[in-house]
Amino acid sequence: MTISKSIFTAGILTILVTGCETTNTGTGAAIGAATGAVLGKATGDHDDKRIFIGAAIGALAGAAVGDYMDKQEAAFRDELAGSGVEVVREGDNLRLVMPANITFATDQSYISSGFHNTLNAIAKVMNKYEKTYLSVAGHTDSTGKDSYNMTLSKQRAQSVKNYLVNQQILAARISTHGYGETQPIASNNSANGRAQNRRVEIQIVPNTQG
Repeated sequence: MTISKSIFTAGILTILVTGCETTNTGTGAAIGAATGAVLGKATGDHDDKRIFIGAAIGALAGAAVGDYMDKQEAAFRDELAGSGVEVVREGDNLRLVMPANITFATDQSYISSGFHNTLNAIAKVMNKYEKTYLSVAGHTDSTGKDSYNMTLSKQRAQSVKNYLVNQQILAARISTHGYGETQPIASNNSANGRAQNRRVEIQIVPNTQG
């Protein structure tokens, strides 16, 4: 029994976190590239590890996936009410869109204090709905050198993972990815576009194969 990468097509929760100097991936690219590597990064290539992690978080099947996401959506709406975070339902997928300037200070990879409450709320829901994997992807705008932006995006994604692990989310459920400025969702020729491109995305994917 193994956990195949096909589990990542069942449901995806994209959390867009806008912050200074971090870019983004398009939704499709993020889903394919970021979530596709979750198991490889989080559990390695050994079948026994995959089986162990899959058994630890439990699996969903058939109609249970939609019901699970319905309940998780309701929990997010309740926990994030009044926070300014938009909860979007897309089929069995959920997307949380974060307002700007609540994540990282300019050129920094430590999490801003204003981002703590949001991550705490996310962690609370994720600890309740444990039959999922998380993929954290960092992105920047095009300001600065490519190599610098790539490093910064990786550091920011890792900072988010570290914070969530400290909130009791199983580390093996989370993978991190840095894309630098390579996957913008808006033009970098305007301040507004650059603000959209500076973000961290967290994708939540149900485990459909136990």
